[in-house]
Amino acid sequence: MDTPYGSEPLPVWERPEPQPRAVPVPLSREKIAATAIRLADAHGLDGLSLRKIAKELGVGPMRLYDYVINKSELLDLMVDVVYARIAEVGQRSGWRDTVLAIAHATRDAALDHEWFSDVLGGRPHLGPHALAVGEATAAALSAAPGVRDIDELQRAVGALNAFVIGSVRREVTERRTVRSTGTDEAAFQASLGPYLTRMLKTGRYPTVARLVIDGAHLNAEETFNHNLTTILDGITRRRRP
Repeated sequence: MDTPYGSEPLPVWERPEPQPRAVPVPLSREKIAATAIRLADAHGLDGLSLRKIAKELGVGPMRLYDYVINKSELLDLMVDVVYARIAEVGQRSGWRDTVLAIAHATRDAALDHEWFSDVLGGRPHLGPHALAVGEATAAALSAAPGVRDIDELQRAVGALNAFVIGSVRREVTERRTVRSTGTDEAAFQASLGPYLTRMLKTGRYPTVARLVIDGAHLNAEETFNHNLTTILDGITRRRRP
């Protein structure tokens, strides 16, 4: 398990699988990660533990430690399984189509696995599939007309990631709020509508009033696509030296 450079254990992606054992329930990291994902989809990350996964698999908890050192490593495996799905979109014919496909695949994955949105924007994801997605994204953006050097590429990657992460986390949060509290637009209007009406009538918030009164209820997917396109248009625009 040691690296050539010290005594730190190798990352979970580089360690070989334990040798198969003649036991009633065979295990693998793939099987453990799939079970963990299923539990996290149903109960969230807060309800996830190695003990619960072992129970679901019908094995003793100590057997899992042959495959993952701790819950952090388990999460690394789970995250990279999701990135494998995102990586399936592959390289498209042009840089813009590639970025669009990856961004939409990331949103789809976060909506299917809501816990995934909780780990976006946190510590770096360095599994092989996460790196493949990062490479495809950076390579595509490096071909954008407005990206001329490494500094502009860093800014482009940062702007894109900030938008995608912020958008999917907000959308997932809103879905959870509606699901957990039963709050919908009608309930909101009934509870806070009178207060908001009084505040807007003061005339101190004219632009907010326009948004509330005249603004339409926007479709989440259409809004994501529109704002993503705006980001890419900004990246494409060549700036003066």
